[in-house]
Amino acid sequence: MLNLPPWQRSLTPAFGVPAPGQYRAQPEDFIVDEQLDFTPEAHGEHLWLRLEKRNQTTLDMVKQLSRLCGVTPRDIGYSGMKDRVAVARQWLSVHLPGRDAPADLSASLAALGVTVLEQARHPRKLKRGVHRTNHFTLRLSGEAVQSADFLPRWETLCAQGVPNYFGHQRFGAGARNLQRAAAVLAKGWRKRDDRQGMMLSTARSFLFNELLSARLQDGNWCQPIAGDALMLDGTQSVFGIEAVEESLVERAAALDVHPTGVLWGVGRSAEGDAGAYEAQLAAQHPALCEGLEKSGVKRGQRALRARLIAPQITFEADAVLLSFALPRGSFATAVIGELIHHPDMA
Repeated sequence: MLNLPPWQRSLTPAFGVPAPGQYRAQPEDFIVDEQLDFTPEAHGEHLWLRLEKRNQTTLDMVKQLSRLCGVTPRDIGYSGMKDRVAVARQWLSVHLPGRDAPADLSASLAALGVTVLEQARHPRKLKRGVHRTNHFTLRLSGEAVQSADFLPRWETLCAQGVPNYFGHQRFGAGARNLQRAAAVLAKGWRKRDDRQGMMLSTARSFLFNELLSARLQDGNWCQPIAGDALMLDGTQSVFGIEAVEESLVERAAALDVHPTGVLWGVGRSAEGDAGAYEAQLAAQHPALCEGLEKSGVKRGQRALRARLIAPQITFEADAVLLSFALPRGSFATAVIGELIHHPDMA
């Protein structure tokens, strides 16, 4: 049975394991605000709504909008999944061709604990992954934030970036999602067994985290190695390298480019030193790798490192308030796990 191992942390060699701490004691301690880099065009068949939710999942809101607007869930679009125990602000779209939204939509949502912040029409459905960043405001407390090394830890993350791990929530409580994914792949993946592709995503996320942990162990997670695919900061543009040039080392140190790791699937394997890590991964987890290849999912790349955008820190009487943005798909828990010890990220 697959379980989550204690993946390597970037700050442990220099600072040791962080002291215990708390986060998300209440939803207001974890605020996430989805950031688009465009605005709706104010016309079209789709009503775009910027909503604020508390103690609800994104799929909870999809169900509510579906019922209130009299449409199917597939008529509703969203860019990213947001945490349940949080105050989360994000856009959703509802396909309403030739008709207005119900007059009492805002009031009905308010009664369910959801606030409409903005709304506008747009010609197209909101698609997954179109937002650019997520901005986080986090309150941490406990022994860790009183430690003398808390500020140096934070400053190091701001300077070097954070390991771009998929969060433990991706794998489910007790790693149940990972175990389900392994079972689905073992018998042969079928679309009807995994309509949303969550099992494929879970398996790929686990393998990525394993590769990232191996490179952290070897100390090259944020430095280019031969055969790497490098990603330009702030974009999804990737280019491969055969050998490591000094200019690339300097660009990586300046957080301008980031080494990437494989999101396992069908496609050409890396060569050189990067290829050796992929070969090691295939040898350690043959069933997952072979199952993903048989599913036909295409190989992808994900940055091994995420840069903290506009980071700020404020010390309160018994807590610390952190503010920063991360590229879409990056997890705030990867930052938190470097700063405090908590069972959620053990």
